[in-house]
Parts: sequence; C-alpha cells; structure tokens
Amino acid sequence: MRARSPGSGSGRPGAVTELDVAGLQRRLADFAAARRWQPFHTPKNLVSALSVEASELLEIFQWLTPEQSDRVMRDPDRAHRVTDEVADVLAYLLQLCQVLGIDPLAALSAKIDRNELRFPVPTAPPTPQPPTGLTPPQTRPTPAQTGPAPVRNPEESPNGHSSE
Repeated sequence: MRARSPGSGSGRPGAVTELDVAGLQRRLADFAAARRWQPFHTPKNLVSALSVEASELLEIFQWLTPEQSDRVMRDPDRAHRVTDEVADVLAYLLQLCQVLGIDPLAALSAKIDRNELRFPVPTAPPTPQPPTGLTPPQTRPTPAQTGPAPVRNPEESPNGHSSE
C-alpha cells in the first residue's frame, strides 16, 4: 500500500514523500536492530506493547463526550498526542505482523471479505429506535413479560457482533 505522507513536499532533508508498509517495517526492524532490541520483540511482548499504546490512545478520549471526541483534532495539543499514539499503535502492529509473517493489508482485505458475508447490507428500512435505546417508562415491559435477560457471549460487543 502506498500513501502520500502528510509531510511530503516539506523540503526537510530526508522527508518521506511516499510510504509503504514493507518500507515502514524495514525501518522499524533496522531501528530495533541498531539498538539490539530484537530479542525483546517477541509476539507476546509486541502484543503487550500494542495494548499499552492502544490504551494510551483511549486515555485521550476517555472522558470526552461524543461531540468533544469529534472535535479532538481541532486542539493542536490533543491532535499531536492522538497522532503520536496512533503512530505507536501502528508501529507495534506492523512489527508484530513482521515477526509473525502476516501481511497486514492482505489480512485486512480478507477480514473485510468475511465481514461482508457475515453482515450483509440490510434490505429492509431500519426500525426507528428511541434515542436512548430504552422504551418510555409507561410502556416498559415487566420482567414477567420479557422473561430472563439473554446471556451474552463476553467476547461480543453490545450490538452482538463478535470481535472475530
């Protein structure tokens, strides 16, 4: 995959004008090799580091309202922090893929293909839902009317989709 670098054309010496996954993986591997870090870049350690960096990204958004989170990139300090954490997450993910021999773009493409089959486009118009997802108090069913709450797989998101 090739993408234009946001800083391309900046005139800085060594400024990258085009990026590709394999090139970034080589740069990350060279960086680690020069510091003799390869023994520490095990799948377990890379996944742990990836999780920590994803949590640091989450921390920036933790107490924001949905509206505030939509505007997060308008604040230069927060935008810089978000950008750095996204870079950290991507760096560890690319390193993990390289160590495990996974082509990240092929993996993503295959996952999208599977999700298109698992979750087809609805043909019926959506059913309107109350804004909060709750029924008004005067029409709320009693537990006797609805029976016990369904048991949800803990690996599913609240909307019932698994992370697989």
